[in-house]
Amino acid sequence: MVVDETNDSHVPARSVDVVIVGAGLSGINAAYRLQERNPGLSYVIVENRERIGGTWDLFRYPGVRSDSDIYTLSYPFKAWDGRKAIADGADIRQYLVDVATENGIDRHIEYGVKVTAAQFDSRTDRWTVDATVSGTPTQFRTRFLYLCTGYYDYEQGHAPDFDGLADFTGTVVHPQFWPEDLDYASKKVVVIGSGATAITLVPSLSREAALVTMLQRSPTHISVLPSVDKRAQLLRKYLPTMAAHRMARWMNTVLSLGFYFYCRRFPARARARLRGLALRFLPAGFDVDTHLNPSYQPWDQRLCVVPDADLYRAIRAGKADIVTDTIDHFDATGIALSSGAHLDADIVVMATGLKIQAFGGITLAVDGVTVDPHERFLYRGRMLEGVPNFAWIFGYTNASWTLRSDMTARSVAELLDYMDSHGYTHAYPDRNGKSIPELPMVDLQSGYIQRAADVLPKSSTERPWKVGANVLLDYIDHLRGQVTDSMTFGRVTTPATADR
Repeated sequence: MVVDETNDSHVPARSVDVVIVGAGLSGINAAYRLQERNPGLSYVIVENRERIGGTWDLFRYPGVRSDSDIYTLSYPFKAWDGRKAIADGADIRQYLVDVATENGIDRHIEYGVKVTAAQFDSRTDRWTVDATVSGTPTQFRTRFLYLCTGYYDYEQGHAPDFDGLADFTGTVVHPQFWPEDLDYASKKVVVIGSGATAITLVPSLSREAALVTMLQRSPTHISVLPSVDKRAQLLRKYLPTMAAHRMARWMNTVLSLGFYFYCRRFPARARARLRGLALRFLPAGFDVDTHLNPSYQPWDQRLCVVPDADLYRAIRAGKADIVTDTIDHFDATGIALSSGAHLDADIVVMATGLKIQAFGGITLAVDGVTVDPHERFLYRGRMLEGVPNFAWIFGYTNASWTLRSDMTARSVAELLDYMDSHGYTHAYPDRNGKSIPELPMVDLQSGYIQRAADVLPKSSTERPWKVGANVLLDYIDHLRGQVTDSMTFGRVTTPATADR
């Protein structure tokens, strides 16, 4: 039950067992597992935006879709009933709305709440969460703070400062903030970038634009998948709905993980395979070795997927093109390239990447000491060492996000159950002073990851401080691991801990 409290700052505060920040894919997942395992706990989901969806509400550019198959991106407890294996963004958001509505989660969501800071007080084992609602300060008191904020900044993307950009007389847009009224029909469009967003935008825009050019500084490895998973459809035909969904989910998990390790173990063969797929769909004479031959090996950066080879088909139809070059400067009519060439443009799309942000930009403090995420190790990919009663959902970057986020959601629910059954009021991961090797949290060479080297928490070679990239090993660890592994538990006895 949520009750009003008073506090020293005279800002109205409410008390609740768990505060979940974010009503996207992770937040809805967290709430489902929480009320499944801990039905006696009160919780609230606070969401900065005005709708459910997170990423799938923020991004509204043409053709926005998942870059993981939907059977692994969707939840194990709710079957996906669409036909597309690489699902459209609007359909994914509707799926989240359906899950929230069917399970009563929507009644726990408060919109327009921007969390700015949270402070833990070990005298009471409580977090005080500072937020604003339409600019008005508010606070929550909570036993457990649960961040489902993703890992990038929703308020700004990565946008390089190109020389002469102010001289360009056309329209410049960033996919993260796509204008609803943007008219690109019969226009010349240049999409700067070569990641998943650019590769999604180019074929979608090409259906109406005069010509869409993907301008890339360096190529990206691209794979081709059918838009409809025939194996999954066959399972649906002969098995009950949930059985078919779970089998398709595990089948695709194993296949995608197998291809990931194939790329890492046999990079030359994987590169040749991807090149062969491109040649199969591209027009004769297309310079594959310039435009689709990255300097890095497959899966050193995240592999991009094009369903039904739509990017290659757009190029083959003469509606799209790829240019590999660097930008010298912008001018009134377009982009002057370092090679001396010029790209005429009516619209330039800055698909130049995300800006990584830990914990949604929320400042954390424990007993008045600010927590620097980069100075802490991440425990089993979900909790920060030395920070009590706190979890952060961070999914996989080499597989579907949900595969790890659901393991985290289940583990946090188990931890809360264990704390309640033993009367503990705090729990935190603890190395007990043991020195362990340090590694980057994410083992990818992607630009957006490298730019965040000093932002994200640390990983190690040793479990449970290793942020794994193998969903099968992590699942085994999830099943075999004990809730008490490398954890410190304790309790305080004050009125503040008994007001649930």
